[in-house]
Amino acid sequence: MMYKRACFISFLFFLFFSAASAQRAEVTVSLNEAFFDALLDSAFQNFDPPEFSIAQNRLNRRDAETQRKNNIGLSGFSSSFVNSSASLRLSGKNPVCQETIKILREVDGVRTAVRFREGKIFVPLAFSGNYAPPFVGCVEFAGWAETNIELEFDQAGQRLIGRARVLNVHLNGTGGVGGTMIAKLLQSSIDKKLNPIEIIRLDKLSFGVPVQNGGNLRMRAATVRPEIGGGVLNIRVTYDFLKG
Repeated sequence: MMYKRACFISFLFFLFFSAASAQRAEVTVSLNEAFFDALLDSAFQNFDPPEFSIAQNRLNRRDAETQRKNNIGLSGFSSSFVNSSASLRLSGKNPVCQETIKILREVDGVRTAVRFREGKIFVPLAFSGNYAPPFVGCVEFAGWAETNIELEFDQAGQRLIGRARVLNVHLNGTGGVGGTMIAKLLQSSIDKKLNPIEIIRLDKLSFGVPVQNGGNLRMRAATVRPEIGGGVLNIRVTYDFLKG
């Protein structure tokens, strides 16, 4: 009798855990570099380029001025623009310095894109802008930034988000001088205006199953596992099936 009861309890446990595992399923979404190229082409063709103000970054400006005095900041690359800026001011053709950074599709052969390398997401950002450092006037600059996207799963918001981190900045015609300051300004602007970046809303991938006289079954993302390889981002999402 005890043996039969033990077998019956074991059988119930087996059924319970089998049912529990059956109520969870995995969905994989694959995004390749060609997808993001087409997306960026469409975005730049149909909308104005993203533009961020750097005039409010006062702390970074003080840091930049300290670097400038130590020949690390803007002094080297600004010299090539000072004469032209001064001549424009004297001719009355120089507009008010907007102090902005604009993300462009391409600058000198470097295109804004999404690339998957070594298990990471790299985003070269082409940009141009202008800035008014103390005692110099309005200085124009252009170049591209090496940027890394770190992915996070926002379970409460049911979305996969990314945070852009500027790794390095290459300024055209300056030999790298001034890149540290522009990197700080660009990172601050990205943090304020873009981060976090919503990659995909996971609830939009889910669907409900009507159950007669019992309501609905709905899907809720439980875990997200991004995998990068072969030029493809595979987003593996584990869903729970819930009543309601």
